Amino acid sequence: MDVVTGAFSFTGRYVAARLLELGREVRTLTRRAQSESPFGDRVRAAPLDFADQPALAESLRGADTLYNTYWIRFPRAGLTFEQATANTRTLLEAAAAAGVRRVVQLSVTNASADSPFPYFREKAAVEAAVAESGLSFAIVRPTLLFGTGEVLVNNVAWLLRRSPLFLVPGSGCYLVQPVAAEDVAELCVEAASSTEDSVIEAAGPDVFTFEELVRLVRAVIHGRAAIVHGSPRLTLALCRCLEPLAGDTVLTRDELGSLMASLLAAESRPLGARRFEEWLTARRDSLGTSFASDLRRPWG
Repeated sequence: MDVVTGAFSFTGRYVAARLLELGREVRTLTRRAQSESPFGDRVRAAPLDFADQPALAESLRGADTLYNTYWIRFPRAGLTFEQATANTRTLLEAAAAAGVRRVVQLSVTNASADSPFPYFREKAAVEAAVAESGLSFAIVRPTLLFGTGEVLVNNVAWLLRRSPLFLVPGSGCYLVQPVAAEDVAELCVEAASSTEDSVIEAAGPDVFTFEELVRLVRAVIHGRAAIVHGSPRLTLALCRCLEPLAGDTVLTRDELGSLMASLLAAESRPLGARRFEEWLTARRDSLGTSFASDLRRPWG
């Protein structure tokens, strides 16, 4: 039996699906209701309540591996990246108390304690907490995830469908390296079978400049938006103007900064096999037809 945090959300759902394919029993720790399960009764849910560590430990008891996908996209409603890191430490302590054999931690490529971006800096703090937990571990570091339920590519397509202009910040020459959520899930499950502590870079086979990615999406979905360049400041201002229509935050300053710093690409050999353009083509009619809101899809 394995436990996946957030199995009814995005990355966790792919991990849970892979485990079920392999005949594993799967439980989830989640902030969502059992009725929201995409797996029916095949995945039993327990609360992801960091204020009750004994209950977390009881929910983890008997698990072989904990796959932890819990995180936040950006601070809001009083929850900061630092608090999310503290919550992860609570979860790791509960896993150790429950006798979990191994933890597979979802991180991000280019996580660094020296990063100027809190998302990447606190992801590095989580990696350190995992390494110090005393548990056998694997840390999986994806680049730009794509799959049903992702945010960035869908919302690029949403803008390309609805706006007469698409503003590329700066030169557009910074790099992105999409990796399929299925590939990441397979790497996670494979990593769980090992006994060695490891850090795995999960990158896809295709590397694009951001402008190349935008132009590819526009071509595949037959978008009509003209692609123009503008300053990062103008980009953020326009994104703020779109928020009433989207009903959520479109892009944060730190997200834009990390994108323009090419932090969504890796230098290591790509381990993912699925091609981004093939995925796009298969979803040309549905991608970007609605805005992917984090308010409707809680993280973790």
